[in-house]
Amino acid sequence: MTHRTRIKICGLTRPEDVQAAVAAGADALGFVFYPQSPRYVTAEAAGRLIRAVPPFISAVGLFVNANAGEVAEVLVQAPVSLLQFHGDESTAECAHIAEQVKRPFVRAVRVKPDMTAADLIKCEQEFRSSSEWFAGLLLDAFVEGYGGGGKVFDWSVIPKELAPRLVLSGGLNERNAADAVRALCPYAVDVSSGVEQSKGIKDAAKIRAFIDAVRQADTDLNSTPAGTK
Repeated sequence: MTHRTRIKICGLTRPEDVQAAVAAGADALGFVFYPQSPRYVTAEAAGRLIRAVPPFISAVGLFVNANAGEVAEVLVQAPVSLLQFHGDESTAECAHIAEQVKRPFVRAVRVKPDMTAADLIKCEQEFRSSSEWFAGLLLDAFVEGYGGGGKVFDWSVIPKELAPRLVLSGGLNERNAADAVRALCPYAVDVSSGVEQSKGIKDAAKIRAFIDAVRQADTDLNSTPAGTK
């Protein structure tokens, strides 16, 4: 089966950055609704950005420790199609919010140095059994705060059976993206700080280089004879 890694460009705040991501071939665009983040956008501003997105490109809303009412308020103005929970939300809280607003969700897991492959498998099983709205895990490096730290974690902790279903994040850029895809074959990759000029301001050339690197890795994988990957 042909492998095609989905690509999400996260932390978008400007129309020109949305346009650059779309033009380069991104599959999903991420908008951060966490006021303490330097990449924060208001629901009103995100709504304007989302309205400029063409069909078949997903808009993802990143939330940190928001309740169902707060998420619902955002969705009135910024109708994202997928939620990304990036805080300390429990399994039950994620399931409750998703059910209330009728949106699928991805759960971000900040991978600590002492986490094991078994921990990740157990985490996915718990979320999958908790809600029909659960779409998958996003793995990020553990840093103080919530996301966008630009740190890489030890990819070897990711079990091979989980990789094809997860979103890989954490310190990705145009230099290591191809290595990540070749090594893991994740379902998707998620980049924010790795394609920026400064926090919240993207670099169109870096976006293109990142997406080109991922696509080249896909090509390499698909040209490798079966059984040798």
